[in-house]
Amino acid sequence: MMHANPPCPCPTAVTEHLASADDGADPASPGRRASISRDDLLAAALRLIGPHRSVSSLSLREVTREAGIAPNSFYRQFRDMDELAVALIDLAGRSLRKIVGAARHRAATDRSIVRGSVAAFMQQLRDDDKLLHVLLREGTVGSDAFKQAVDRELTFFEEELKIDLVRLAALDKAVLHEPALVARAITRLVFAIGATAMDLPPERDAELIRQLTEMVRMIIAGSRAVAKESRARTPGK
Repeated sequence: MMHANPPCPCPTAVTEHLASADDGADPASPGRRASISRDDLLAAALRLIGPHRSVSSLSLREVTREAGIAPNSFYRQFRDMDELAVALIDLAGRSLRKIVGAARHRAATDRSIVRGSVAAFMQQLRDDDKLLHVLLREGTVGSDAFKQAVDRELTFFEEELKIDLVRLAALDKAVLHEPALVARAITRLVFAIGATAMDLPPERDAELIRQLTEMVRMIIAGSRAVAKESRARTPGK
């Protein structure tokens, strides 16, 4: 799901400066670039963050220096650092949904879908270019705008997962009790465990995958059991 970014009005002082300046290139500064894209700035920010540094701690000058442009050129692409951070969160969400969605579609059974999705999530945690770290960290340490962006991405995960859970239950001739709530519980659990796993050595991943897979299966089994019990108590269902 692509999210359109609103126009980025520049502060008055910056607008006036850009009106009389070029793209930010400084001929006397050999390291400066004449032009830059949004993707270039996002990549520069990703290079600066790490396990113990979130995007919310970055300054505009740090990002533009890493990108090789003058600070004023930043405003051609983003209104401020908050907008850049939200764009990173959106990008991270789309990337992870694509990977986990592919893992779900490759699996043929309920058990393999759960384990495959969990394993794909953990693999991305270790292999990605820090995008997943952005999602996991900004939901707790970022500004309100960051937290809202992370929550929006988690909601997208929940909506897609709910569809899969209902489909899998139907294949087993079963139903779920409040499937939207089941999807929310699973999504929030997986992301909470993922935030913890970031600070653990990769050697712990196999056990974490096993435990998380069992937790998810227990949530699903519990929901199916509650639905079955409710139907048994309600005549005509």
